[in-house]
Amino acid sequence: MKQTVLRGTTATAAVAVTLALAACGAANEGGGGSNAESTNQAAAAGVSGSIAGAGASSQAAAVEAWKAGFEGANADATVNYDPVGSGGGRTQFLAGGVQFAGSDAYLDDQELAKVSSACQGGEVVEFPVYISPIAIAYKLDGVNELNLSADVIAGIFNGSIKTWNDPKIAAENQGVNLPSTAITPVHRSDESGTTENFTDYLNKAAPKVWTQKPSGTWPIQGGEAAKGTSGVVQAINAGSGTIGYADASQIGQLNRAKIKVGNDFVAYTPEAAAKIVDESDKVPNRPQYSNAIELKRDTTQAGTYPIVLVSYDMACTKYANADQAKLVKAWLTYVVSQEGQQAAAQAAGSAPISDATREAAMKGINAIQ
Repeated sequence: MKQTVLRGTTATAAVAVTLALAACGAANEGGGGSNAESTNQAAAAGVSGSIAGAGASSQAAAVEAWKAGFEGANADATVNYDPVGSGGGRTQFLAGGVQFAGSDAYLDDQELAKVSSACQGGEVVEFPVYISPIAIAYKLDGVNELNLSADVIAGIFNGSIKTWNDPKIAAENQGVNLPSTAITPVHRSDESGTTENFTDYLNKAAPKVWTQKPSGTWPIQGGEAAKGTSGVVQAINAGSGTIGYADASQIGQLNRAKIKVGNDFVAYTPEAAAKIVDESDKVPNRPQYSNAIELKRDTTQAGTYPIVLVSYDMACTKYANADQAKLVKAWLTYVVSQEGQQAAAQAAGSAPISDATREAAMKGINAIQ
Protein backbone atom coordinates (compact mmCIF):
# COMPACT_ATOMS: atom_id res chain seq x y z
CA MET A 1 0.00 0.00 0.00
CA LYS A 2 1.45 3.35 -1.02
CA GLN A 3 1.40 5.97 1.70
CA THR A 4 2.37 9.64 1.71
CA VAL A 5 5.22 10.09 4.15
CA LEU A 6 7.36 13.16 4.79
CA ARG A 7 10.77 12.24 6.06
CA GLY A 8 14.14 13.86 6.55
CA THR A 9 15.41 16.71 8.70
CA THR A 10 15.40 19.22 5.84
CA ALA A 11 11.74 18.64 5.01
CA THR A 12 10.77 18.66 8.66
CA ALA A 13 12.63 21.89 9.27
CA ALA A 14 11.02 23.49 6.26
CA VAL A 15 7.53 22.61 7.48
CA ALA A 16 8.41 23.79 10.98
CA VAL A 17 9.30 27.20 9.52
CA THR A 18 6.06 27.14 7.53
CA LEU A 19 4.03 26.43 10.64
CA ALA A 20 5.80 29.18 12.54
CA LEU A 21 5.04 31.68 9.78
CA ALA A 22 1.47 30.45 9.62
CA ALA A 23 1.04 30.99 13.33
CA CYS A 24 2.27 34.57 12.94
CA GLY A 25 -0.19 35.13 10.11
CA ALA A 26 -3.03 33.61 12.11
CA ALA A 27 -2.33 35.98 14.97
CA ASN A 28 -3.19 38.86 12.66
CA GLU A 29 -6.49 37.33 11.53
CA GLY A 30 -9.77 38.21 13.14
CA GLY A 31 -12.23 35.74 14.58
CA GLY A 32 -9.75 33.23 16.02
CA GLY A 33 -10.71 33.44 19.67
CA SER A 34 -11.11 30.36 21.85
CA ASN A 35 -11.57 28.18 18.78
CA ALA A 36 -8.01 28.97 17.71
CA GLU A 37 -6.81 28.11 21.22
CA SER A 38 -8.58 24.73 21.13
CA THR A 39 -7.01 23.83 17.80
CA ASN A 40 -3.58 24.93 19.03
CA GLN A 41 -3.96 22.57 21.98
CA ALA A 42 -4.93 19.70 19.68
CA ALA A 43 -1.63 19.94 17.81
CA ALA A 44 0.15 19.26 21.09
CA ALA A 45 -2.43 16.93 22.55
CA GLY A 46 0.09 14.26 23.46
CA VAL A 47 -1.85 11.52 21.69
CA SER A 48 -0.24 8.26 20.65
CA GLY A 49 -0.91 5.27 18.44
CA SER A 50 -1.58 4.84 14.75
CA ILE A 51 -4.52 5.57 12.45
CA ALA A 52 -4.98 5.11 8.74
CA GLY A 53 -6.82 7.10 6.13
CA ALA A 54 -7.28 6.79 2.38
CA GLY A 55 -8.76 8.78 -0.44
CA ALA A 56 -8.30 11.86 -2.57
CA SER A 57 -4.94 12.26 -4.25
CA SER A 58 -5.66 16.00 -4.46
CA GLN A 59 -4.99 16.25 -0.72
CA ALA A 60 -1.62 14.45 -0.90
CA ALA A 61 0.64 17.50 -0.58
CA ALA A 62 -1.54 18.98 2.16
CA VAL A 63 -1.55 15.68 4.07
CA GLU A 64 2.25 15.63 4.04
CA ALA A 65 2.31 19.09 5.62
CA TRP A 66 -0.35 18.11 8.16
CA LYS A 67 1.56 14.95 9.05
CA ALA A 68 4.75 16.88 9.62
CA GLY A 69 3.09 19.40 11.93
CA PHE A 70 0.93 16.91 13.81
CA GLU A 71 3.49 14.12 14.23
CA GLY A 72 6.12 16.72 15.13
CA ALA A 73 3.96 17.75 18.08
CA ASN A 74 2.94 14.16 18.90
CA ALA A 75 6.06 12.02 18.62
CA ASP A 76 4.23 8.80 19.52
CA ALA A 77 1.47 9.25 16.93
CA THR A 78 1.50 8.04 13.34
CA VAL A 79 -1.01 8.98 10.65
CA ASN A 80 -0.85 6.99 7.40
CA TYR A 81 -2.66 8.13 4.27
CA ASP A 82 -3.03 6.23 1.00
CA PRO A 83 -3.92 8.61 -1.90
CA VAL A 84 -5.84 5.89 -3.70
CA GLY A 85 -8.49 8.31 -5.02
CA SER A 86 -11.77 9.63 -3.67
CA GLY A 87 -13.90 6.64 -4.63
CA GLY A 88 -11.43 4.18 -3.15
CA GLY A 89 -11.18 6.20 0.05
CA ARG A 90 -14.94 6.29 0.56
CA THR A 91 -15.18 2.56 -0.17
CA GLN A 92 -12.48 1.70 2.37
CA PHE A 93 -13.99 4.02 4.99
CA LEU A 94 -17.50 2.58 4.63
CA ALA A 95 -16.07 -0.94 4.80
CA GLY A 96 -14.34 -0.11 8.09
CA GLY A 97 -10.88 -0.49 6.56
CA VAL A 98 -9.63 2.99 7.55
CA GLN A 99 -10.46 5.38 10.35
CA PHE A 100 -10.95 8.42 8.13
CA ALA A 101 -11.20 9.24 4.44
CA GLY A 102 -10.48 12.15 2.14
CA SER A 103 -12.86 12.72 -0.74
CA ASP A 104 -13.39 15.35 -3.42
CA ALA A 105 -17.12 14.55 -3.29
CA TYR A 106 -19.41 14.20 -0.29
CA LEU A 107 -21.18 10.93 0.47
CA ASP A 108 -24.25 10.22 -1.65
CA ASP A 109 -27.50 8.77 -0.32
CA GLN A 110 -26.51 5.16 -1.00
CA GLU A 111 -23.20 5.67 0.79
CA LEU A 112 -24.89 7.39 3.73
CA ALA A 113 -26.99 4.25 4.23
CA LYS A 114 -23.77 2.35 5.06
CA VAL A 115 -22.54 4.80 7.68
CA SER A 116 -24.21 3.25 10.73
CA SER A 117 -22.59 -0.11 10.10
CA ALA A 118 -19.17 1.42 9.43
CA CYS A 119 -19.38 3.76 12.43
CA GLN A 120 -20.41 1.39 15.23
CA GLY A 121 -23.95 2.76 15.11
CA GLY A 122 -22.69 6.35 15.09
CA GLU A 123 -22.92 9.11 12.50
CA VAL A 124 -20.63 10.48 9.85
CA VAL A 125 -18.61 13.64 10.42
CA GLU A 126 -18.05 15.29 7.03
CA PHE A 127 -16.57 18.72 6.32
CA PRO A 128 -14.40 20.65 3.83
CA VAL A 129 -10.68 20.62 4.66
CA TYR A 130 -9.08 21.48 1.33
CA ILE A 131 -10.24 24.06 -1.19
CA SER A 132 -8.37 24.18 -4.45
CA PRO A 133 -8.93 25.38 -8.00
CA ILE A 134 -9.06 22.77 -10.74
CA ALA A 135 -6.76 24.08 -13.44
CA ILE A 136 -7.50 23.67 -17.12
CA ALA A 137 -3.92 22.85 -18.04
CA TYR A 138 -2.66 22.60 -21.59
CA LYS A 139 0.45 22.15 -23.71
CA LEU A 140 0.41 24.00 -27.01
CA ASP A 141 3.59 25.32 -28.61
CA GLY A 142 3.64 29.10 -28.98
CA VAL A 143 0.52 29.70 -26.88
CA ASN A 144 1.29 30.79 -23.33
CA GLU A 145 -2.01 32.51 -22.54
CA LEU A 146 -5.47 31.17 -23.26
CA ASN A 147 -9.02 32.33 -22.50
CA LEU A 148 -11.83 29.79 -22.43
CA SER A 149 -15.54 30.06 -21.68
CA ALA A 150 -17.58 27.24 -20.18
CA ASP A 151 -19.22 26.48 -23.55
CA VAL A 152 -15.86 26.20 -25.29
CA ILE A 153 -14.38 24.00 -22.55
CA ALA A 154 -17.43 21.74 -22.80
CA GLY A 155 -17.03 21.57 -26.58
CA ILE A 156 -13.37 20.63 -26.27
CA PHE A 157 -14.05 17.82 -23.82
CA ASN A 158 -17.12 16.43 -25.59
CA GLY A 159 -15.15 16.30 -28.84
CA SER A 160 -17.18 18.80 -30.87
CA ILE A 161 -14.26 21.28 -30.97
CA LYS A 162 -11.41 19.35 -32.54
CA THR A 163 -8.60 21.79 -33.47
CA TRP A 164 -6.95 24.66 -31.66
CA ASN A 165 -7.75 27.18 -34.38
CA ASP A 166 -11.47 26.45 -34.19
CA PRO A 167 -13.40 29.74 -34.62
CA LYS A 168 -15.01 29.36 -31.17
CA ILE A 169 -11.59 29.31 -29.48
CA ALA A 170 -10.25 32.06 -31.76
CA ALA A 171 -13.18 34.35 -30.88
CA GLU A 172 -12.12 34.31 -27.23
CA ASN A 173 -8.42 34.75 -27.98
CA GLN A 174 -8.17 37.59 -30.47
CA GLY A 175 -4.60 38.35 -31.48
CA VAL A 176 -3.35 34.90 -30.49
CA ASN A 177 -1.80 32.81 -33.28
CA LEU A 178 -3.62 29.53 -32.75
CA PRO A 179 -2.26 26.54 -34.71
CA SER A 180 -4.34 23.95 -36.55
CA THR A 181 -3.02 21.28 -34.16
CA ALA A 182 -5.54 18.61 -33.20
CA ILE A 183 -6.82 18.88 -29.64
CA THR A 184 -6.22 15.89 -27.37
CA PRO A 185 -8.40 16.20 -24.25
CA VAL A 186 -7.10 14.20 -21.28
CA HIS A 187 -9.42 12.87 -18.59
CA ARG A 188 -9.18 10.60 -15.55
CA SER A 189 -9.45 6.86 -16.13
CA ASP A 190 -10.27 6.11 -12.47
CA GLU A 191 -13.28 7.19 -10.44
CA SER A 192 -12.41 10.63 -9.21
CA GLY A 193 -13.86 13.48 -7.19
CA THR A 194 -11.90 15.83 -9.44
CA THR A 195 -13.85 14.44 -12.41
CA GLU A 196 -17.12 14.79 -10.52
CA ASN A 197 -16.36 18.43 -9.70
CA PHE A 198 -15.25 19.19 -13.25
CA THR A 199 -18.30 17.57 -14.89
CA ASP A 200 -20.52 19.32 -12.35
CA TYR A 201 -19.06 22.63 -13.53
CA LEU A 202 -19.65 21.73 -17.19
CA ASN A 203 -23.21 20.59 -16.46
CA LYS A 204 -24.14 23.78 -14.58
CA ALA A 205 -22.14 26.41 -16.49
CA ALA A 206 -22.59 25.01 -20.02
CA PRO A 207 -25.80 22.93 -19.92
CA LYS A 208 -26.60 23.35 -23.62
CA VAL A 209 -23.22 21.96 -24.69
CA TRP A 210 -22.53 19.48 -21.88
CA THR A 211 -25.67 17.39 -21.48
CA GLN A 212 -24.11 14.70 -19.28
CA LYS A 213 -24.89 14.58 -15.58
CA PRO A 214 -22.08 15.11 -13.06
CA SER A 215 -20.17 11.88 -12.56
CA GLY A 216 -17.05 10.68 -10.81
CA THR A 217 -16.44 8.38 -13.78
CA TRP A 218 -15.70 10.06 -17.11
CA PRO A 219 -19.03 9.79 -18.94
CA ILE A 220 -18.15 9.87 -22.66
CA GLN A 221 -15.91 8.13 -25.18
CA GLY A 222 -12.89 9.72 -26.81
CA GLY A 223 -9.83 11.60 -25.68
CA GLU A 224 -6.98 10.15 -23.66
CA ALA A 225 -7.45 8.53 -20.24
CA ALA A 226 -4.90 8.64 -17.43
CA LYS A 227 -4.96 7.36 -13.87
CA GLY A 228 -4.79 9.78 -10.98
CA THR A 229 -3.87 13.44 -10.86
CA SER A 230 -0.23 12.67 -11.58
CA GLY A 231 -1.21 10.54 -14.57
CA VAL A 232 -3.24 13.36 -16.12
CA VAL A 233 -0.38 15.83 -15.65
CA GLN A 234 2.10 13.37 -17.17
CA ALA A 235 -0.15 12.76 -20.16
CA ILE A 236 -0.55 16.48 -20.84
CA ASN A 237 3.22 17.01 -20.56
CA ALA A 238 3.96 14.06 -22.85
CA GLY A 239 1.73 15.22 -25.68
CA SER A 240 1.31 18.16 -28.05
CA GLY A 241 -1.97 20.02 -28.29
CA THR A 242 -3.09 18.33 -25.07
CA ILE A 243 -5.47 19.78 -22.50
CA GLY A 244 -6.81 18.34 -19.25
CA TYR A 245 -8.14 19.11 -15.81
CA ALA A 246 -6.17 18.60 -12.60
CA ASP A 247 -5.70 19.98 -9.13
CA ALA A 248 -3.98 23.33 -9.62
CA SER A 249 -1.34 22.64 -7.00
CA GLN A 250 0.01 19.68 -8.94
CA ILE A 251 0.28 20.89 -12.56
CA GLY A 252 3.83 22.21 -12.22
CA GLN A 253 4.98 24.42 -15.10
CA LEU A 254 2.11 23.61 -17.45
CA ASN A 255 0.19 26.56 -18.89
CA ARG A 256 -3.30 27.06 -17.55
CA ALA A 257 -6.32 28.78 -19.07
CA LYS A 258 -8.27 31.73 -17.70
CA ILE A 259 -11.99 30.99 -17.29
CA LYS A 260 -14.80 33.29 -18.37
CA VAL A 261 -16.96 34.49 -15.48
CA GLY A 262 -19.49 37.14 -16.35
CA ASN A 263 -17.73 39.44 -18.79
CA ASP A 264 -14.20 38.75 -17.58
CA PHE A 265 -11.66 35.95 -17.82
CA VAL A 266 -10.45 34.92 -14.37
CA ALA A 267 -7.15 33.28 -13.52
CA TYR A 268 -7.22 30.76 -10.70
CA THR A 269 -6.00 31.81 -7.27
CA PRO A 270 -6.71 30.42 -3.80
CA GLU A 271 -8.64 33.60 -3.02
CA ALA A 272 -10.84 33.31 -6.12
CA ALA A 273 -11.50 29.66 -5.28
CA ALA A 274 -12.42 30.46 -1.68
CA LYS A 275 -14.82 33.14 -2.88
CA ILE A 276 -17.11 30.66 -4.64
CA VAL A 277 -17.19 28.44 -1.53
CA ASP A 278 -18.35 31.40 0.56
CA GLU A 279 -21.12 32.08 -1.96
CA SER A 280 -22.41 28.51 -1.97
CA ASP A 281 -25.23 26.97 0.08
CA LYS A 282 -25.19 23.97 2.39
CA VAL A 283 -26.80 20.83 0.94
CA PRO A 284 -30.19 20.36 2.66
CA ASN A 285 -31.48 17.25 4.42
CA ARG A 286 -28.07 15.88 5.39
CA PRO A 287 -26.95 14.27 8.68
CA GLN A 288 -26.38 16.75 11.47
CA TYR A 289 -22.58 16.65 11.22
CA SER A 290 -22.42 16.79 7.42
CA ASN A 291 -21.20 20.13 6.08
CA ALA A 292 -21.55 19.34 2.37
CA ILE A 293 -22.08 22.36 0.14
CA GLU A 294 -23.63 22.86 -3.31
CA LEU A 295 -21.12 24.91 -5.28
CA LYS A 296 -22.50 27.78 -7.35
CA ARG A 297 -20.72 26.84 -10.57
CA ASP A 298 -22.63 29.25 -12.83
CA THR A 299 -21.72 32.35 -10.85
CA THR A 300 -21.14 35.66 -12.67
CA GLN A 301 -19.60 37.32 -9.63
CA ALA A 302 -16.40 39.18 -10.51
CA GLY A 303 -13.16 37.69 -9.24
CA THR A 304 -14.65 34.25 -8.66
CA TYR A 305 -13.03 31.11 -10.05
CA PRO A 306 -15.82 28.54 -10.57
CA ILE A 307 -13.88 25.35 -11.34
CA VAL A 308 -12.90 24.23 -7.88
CA LEU A 309 -12.76 21.08 -5.93
CA VAL A 310 -13.73 21.08 -2.30
CA SER A 311 -12.13 18.08 -0.69
CA TYR A 312 -13.76 16.71 2.44
CA ASP A 313 -12.55 14.66 5.34
CA MET A 314 -14.97 12.16 6.80
CA ALA A 315 -14.85 10.21 10.02
CA CYS A 316 -17.18 8.56 12.52
CA THR A 317 -18.67 9.90 15.72
CA LYS A 318 -18.08 6.46 17.32
CA TYR A 319 -15.09 4.11 17.27
CA ALA A 320 -14.69 0.74 18.95
CA ASN A 321 -11.23 1.73 20.17
CA ALA A 322 -11.09 4.73 22.52
CA ASP A 323 -7.44 5.51 21.73
CA GLN A 324 -8.19 5.59 18.02
CA ALA A 325 -11.13 7.90 18.61
CA LYS A 326 -8.91 10.27 20.58
CA LEU A 327 -6.26 10.22 17.87
CA VAL A 328 -8.75 10.79 15.02
CA LYS A 329 -10.27 13.68 16.97
CA ALA A 330 -6.88 15.30 17.60
CA TRP A 331 -5.75 14.80 14.00
CA LEU A 332 -8.87 16.33 12.46
CA THR A 333 -8.80 19.20 14.92
CA TYR A 334 -5.30 20.03 13.75
CA VAL A 335 -6.22 19.65 10.07
CA VAL A 336 -8.94 22.34 10.30
CA SER A 337 -6.94 24.61 12.62
CA GLN A 338 -5.48 27.88 11.40
CA GLU A 339 -2.00 26.37 11.67
CA GLY A 340 -2.98 23.28 9.71
CA GLN A 341 -4.73 25.27 7.01
CA GLN A 342 -1.81 27.67 6.61
CA ALA A 343 0.59 24.72 6.38
CA ALA A 344 -1.55 23.24 3.58
CA ALA A 345 -1.66 26.59 1.80
CA GLN A 346 2.13 26.84 1.89
CA ALA A 347 2.66 23.24 0.76
CA ALA A 348 -0.17 22.82 -1.75
CA GLY A 349 -1.43 26.25 -2.76
CA SER A 350 -4.88 25.61 -1.31
CA ALA A 351 -7.24 28.25 0.04
CA PRO A 352 -7.56 28.15 3.86
CA ILE A 353 -11.07 27.45 5.07
CA SER A 354 -12.94 30.30 6.72
CA ASP A 355 -13.61 30.64 10.45
CA ALA A 356 -17.26 29.79 9.81
CA THR A 357 -16.30 26.56 8.03
CA ARG A 358 -13.88 25.70 10.83
CA GLU A 359 -16.53 26.29 13.51
CA ALA A 360 -19.04 24.07 11.70
CA ALA A 361 -16.45 21.30 11.31
CA MET A 362 -15.55 21.39 14.99
CA LYS A 363 -19.14 20.64 15.99
CA GLY A 364 -18.78 17.24 14.38
CA ILE A 365 -15.17 16.68 15.44
CA ASN A 366 -16.07 17.37 19.06
CA ALA A 367 -18.76 14.69 18.82
CA ILE A 368 -16.19 11.95 18.14
CA GLN A 369 -15.98 9.41 20.97
